[in-house]
Amino acid sequence: MIVCSCNALSHQDIEIAIHNGASRPAEIYSARKCKAKCGNCVPGIVCLLRSALQKAQTEQSQLNAA
Repeated sequence: MIVCSCNALSHQDIEIAIHNGASRPAEIYSARKCKAKCGNCVPGIVCLLRSALQKAQTEQSQLNAA
């Protein structure tokens, strides 16, 4: 799914950037060597970012509990 049509940024691009350590929207754009243009994608990127960070935190908590 395309999240940012200005930069043709897909949800997979975002997930890869997050997996590689991005934790802020600017870092996601930087990973793809682009910048936010119109800004309509930022809420979607933030949503995907929060979900990924929560998932990673949950997984880490489960590993620590085991």
